[in-house]
Amino acid sequence: MSRVRMVDISGKGDVVREAVAFGEIRMRRETIELIRGERIEKGDPIYAAEIAAIMAAKNASQMIPLCHPIQIAHVQLEHRLNEDSIEVRARVRAASKTGVEMEALAAVSAFLLTVWDMVKKYEKDEEGQYPFTEIRAIRVERKRKGEAV
Repeated sequence: MSRVRMVDISGKGDVVREAVAFGEIRMRRETIELIRGERIEKGDPIYAAEIAAIMAAKNASQMIPLCHPIQIAHVQLEHRLNEDSIEVRARVRAASKTGVEMEALAAVSAFLLTVWDMVKKYEKDEEGQYPFTEIRAIRVERKRKGEAV
């Protein structure tokens, strides 16, 4: 017997499903000011992160081994720049046999990782380490299962 298996959802009907995930990246205040002032050498980290988040939601099943492929109907992203962090929320919607929590979490994770990649030059200390940078609080805030399609 296999130690892992994909759950059979073939007997389920399509239902409108939605999940909202949240996450945050903490960083230096100076880096946040560089983002606000559009002075990041690689370009706009928020714009790049939004594209990465949408791509991640659409491709979650390629990253997570037993996750079912889902045709995503909508991804909505909201972000907020704080003094020393950026928060992001991803709302993912689909008409599917299974939920979209992994897609929402993948979107948030990709957003935050992309921001980190775009600003890492400014986050390093004199030894090349990241003592201030931290991705945290990634979680599903809520999920909803609606009417059958």
